[in-house]
Amino acid sequence: MTQKSFNPLPYLLILPTLIFILLFTVYPTFQVLRESQVYFHPNRPERQRDTDLNLPGIESETRSIRGPYNVGFAYFRAMFNPSTTEGEIFYQVMGNTLRYTIVTVPVSILLAFLFALLVNRTVQGIGLARVALFYPTMLPMVSAATIWLFFFTPEYGLWNAALRFFGYRGAENWVINRDLALYGLMIVAIWKNAGYFMIFYLAGLQGLPDDIFEAADLDGATWLTKIMKITLPLLRRTTLFITVIAIIGAFQNIDHALILTNELVTGEADLLLYEIYQQRFVLQNYGFANALTVVMITLLLLFTIVNFLLSERSDDQ
Repeated sequence: MTQKSFNPLPYLLILPTLIFILLFTVYPTFQVLRESQVYFHPNRPERQRDTDLNLPGIESETRSIRGPYNVGFAYFRAMFNPSTTEGEIFYQVMGNTLRYTIVTVPVSILLAFLFALLVNRTVQGIGLARVALFYPTMLPMVSAATIWLFFFTPEYGLWNAALRFFGYRGAENWVINRDLALYGLMIVAIWKNAGYFMIFYLAGLQGLPDDIFEAADLDGATWLTKIMKITLPLLRRTTLFITVIAIIGAFQNIDHALILTNELVTGEADLLLYEIYQQRFVLQNYGFANALTVVMITLLLLFTIVNFLLSERSDDQ
C-alpha cells in the first residue's frame, strides 16, 4: 500500500485566517490580560500620586506611584470585594447588564417571532409591512438613539405624549432619571433588534414543510397548537442562534448609552462595555478597564462553550 504524500494546500488556505485570528483576537486577549495586572492612572491628582495604592492585596507601606506598577491580580480581588470602589462599580454594572440582557433578549425574540408570523403570508402590501418592521434595523444605533432622545423629551416627546394618552400625567425625562434610564436603553434596544431577529424567523418559517401543517389541519389542530407543537420545535435551531447573537449583542451595546445616558453620572444605567469605555478613555484607569474586559471576554467565552454543547446535543437528538 502506497503511503499518501503530505498535501500542504489545505493548511496554506487556512493560514491567512489563522494569522488574522492570532493577530486580532488571540494576541489582544493576552495583551488585555497582561495589562489588567498593571496600575497606571495618569488622571490621578498629582497630590495623591505618592500615597498608598488603594487596592486589596497591596502592601500597606507607602509607594511612589509615578508610572506603570505591577499589582498582580489586585484589580480582580477588588472587583469581587463589594467594600471597594472597584467592587461597587463592578457589581452595579454587572447587575445593570444582566437586567438589560434578561429583559431585552426574550422580549426582542418574542416580538421577532410574532412579527415573522404576521408577515409570513401572501397578501397585498405585505412587502411594505416587512420593510416597516425591518426599518429600525437599517438605522445605525447612534441614529436610533438620537431619534429616541427626541421621543423621550419630557414636555413634547412622543413617548410621554403616548403615556399621557393612556392616563399617565407625568412628564419624565427618562434619560437622566435614575430609575428609568436603564429601561430607556432597553426600549431602544428592543425597537432596534426585533426587526433584525424577525428576518431569521421569517426565513425559518418559509423553509418549513407544508405537508406537516396540512396534516395538522386534517387532525383539527388549532392555530395555537400548530405554533406550540410544530412551528416552535422545528425552529429550535433558529431560536438558539438568535438567542446567541442577542446575548452577545446585549453585552456589546454601547452606542445608545453614549447618546442617551451620558449625562447620568451616578451609574444606575451603566452597562459593562460602557463602563469599560469610561474607565479606559475618560478616566484613563487602564488596569481596571482591562480587568473588566477580561471578565466580559470570560463570560462570552463561557456562553459560547455552553451554546456549542447545547447545539451538539440537539444535533444528536
